[in-house]
Amino acid sequence: MQALKERIKREGKVLPGNIIKVDGFLNHRVDCALLGEMADAFAALFDLSGVDLVLTAEASGIALASICAYRWNKPMIFAKKAKSDNIEGGLFKSEIMSYTYGKKVTLILSRQWLTPGTRVLIIDDFMARGEAVRGLCGLVEQAGAELVGVGIAVEKGFQGGGDRLRELGVNYHALVVIDEAKPDHITFRED
Repeated sequence: MQALKERIKREGKVLPGNIIKVDGFLNHRVDCALLGEMADAFAALFDLSGVDLVLTAEASGIALASICAYRWNKPMIFAKKAKSDNIEGGLFKSEIMSYTYGKKVTLILSRQWLTPGTRVLIIDDFMARGEAVRGLCGLVEQAGAELVGVGIAVEKGFQGGGDRLRELGVNYHALVVIDEAKPDHITFRED
């Protein structure tokens, strides 16, 4: 997706540890028009008639998944990283290693909102090693739901998460894949 590549080139920064900072338009301050274009790009990649629900992880995937769900007239849920008092009933849980935070976190989701047979499309902002997506897939499996696909805005291709999904045969698409990230240069994989 050219518009996303251009924003990353213009505003993205590479921080130590290969953290790619795009918080000026994707995951802190949000450019809703750009996210709308991203929703349209995902709609061209997935058969949305086979999707019942959009799923993401707290917190930075929520903006993109919300705009996608709104645009596609689908409900959206997000897995929380901490149990709050307003979650009732049973929970699905999946432990992951957060690349961004450098620690283990447990994704939790109320059994009320993810039920057997639900056709789920996972949408998230970033993929490095794929831990968040692995955890979300685990929640889908625990629920007896069906994984329709995984859409990621920005894949850090050099960290292997997307490659693992491709090898597993998951219906996976990233809008942009970064092959190399250096403080002075970001290299994109060509389509």
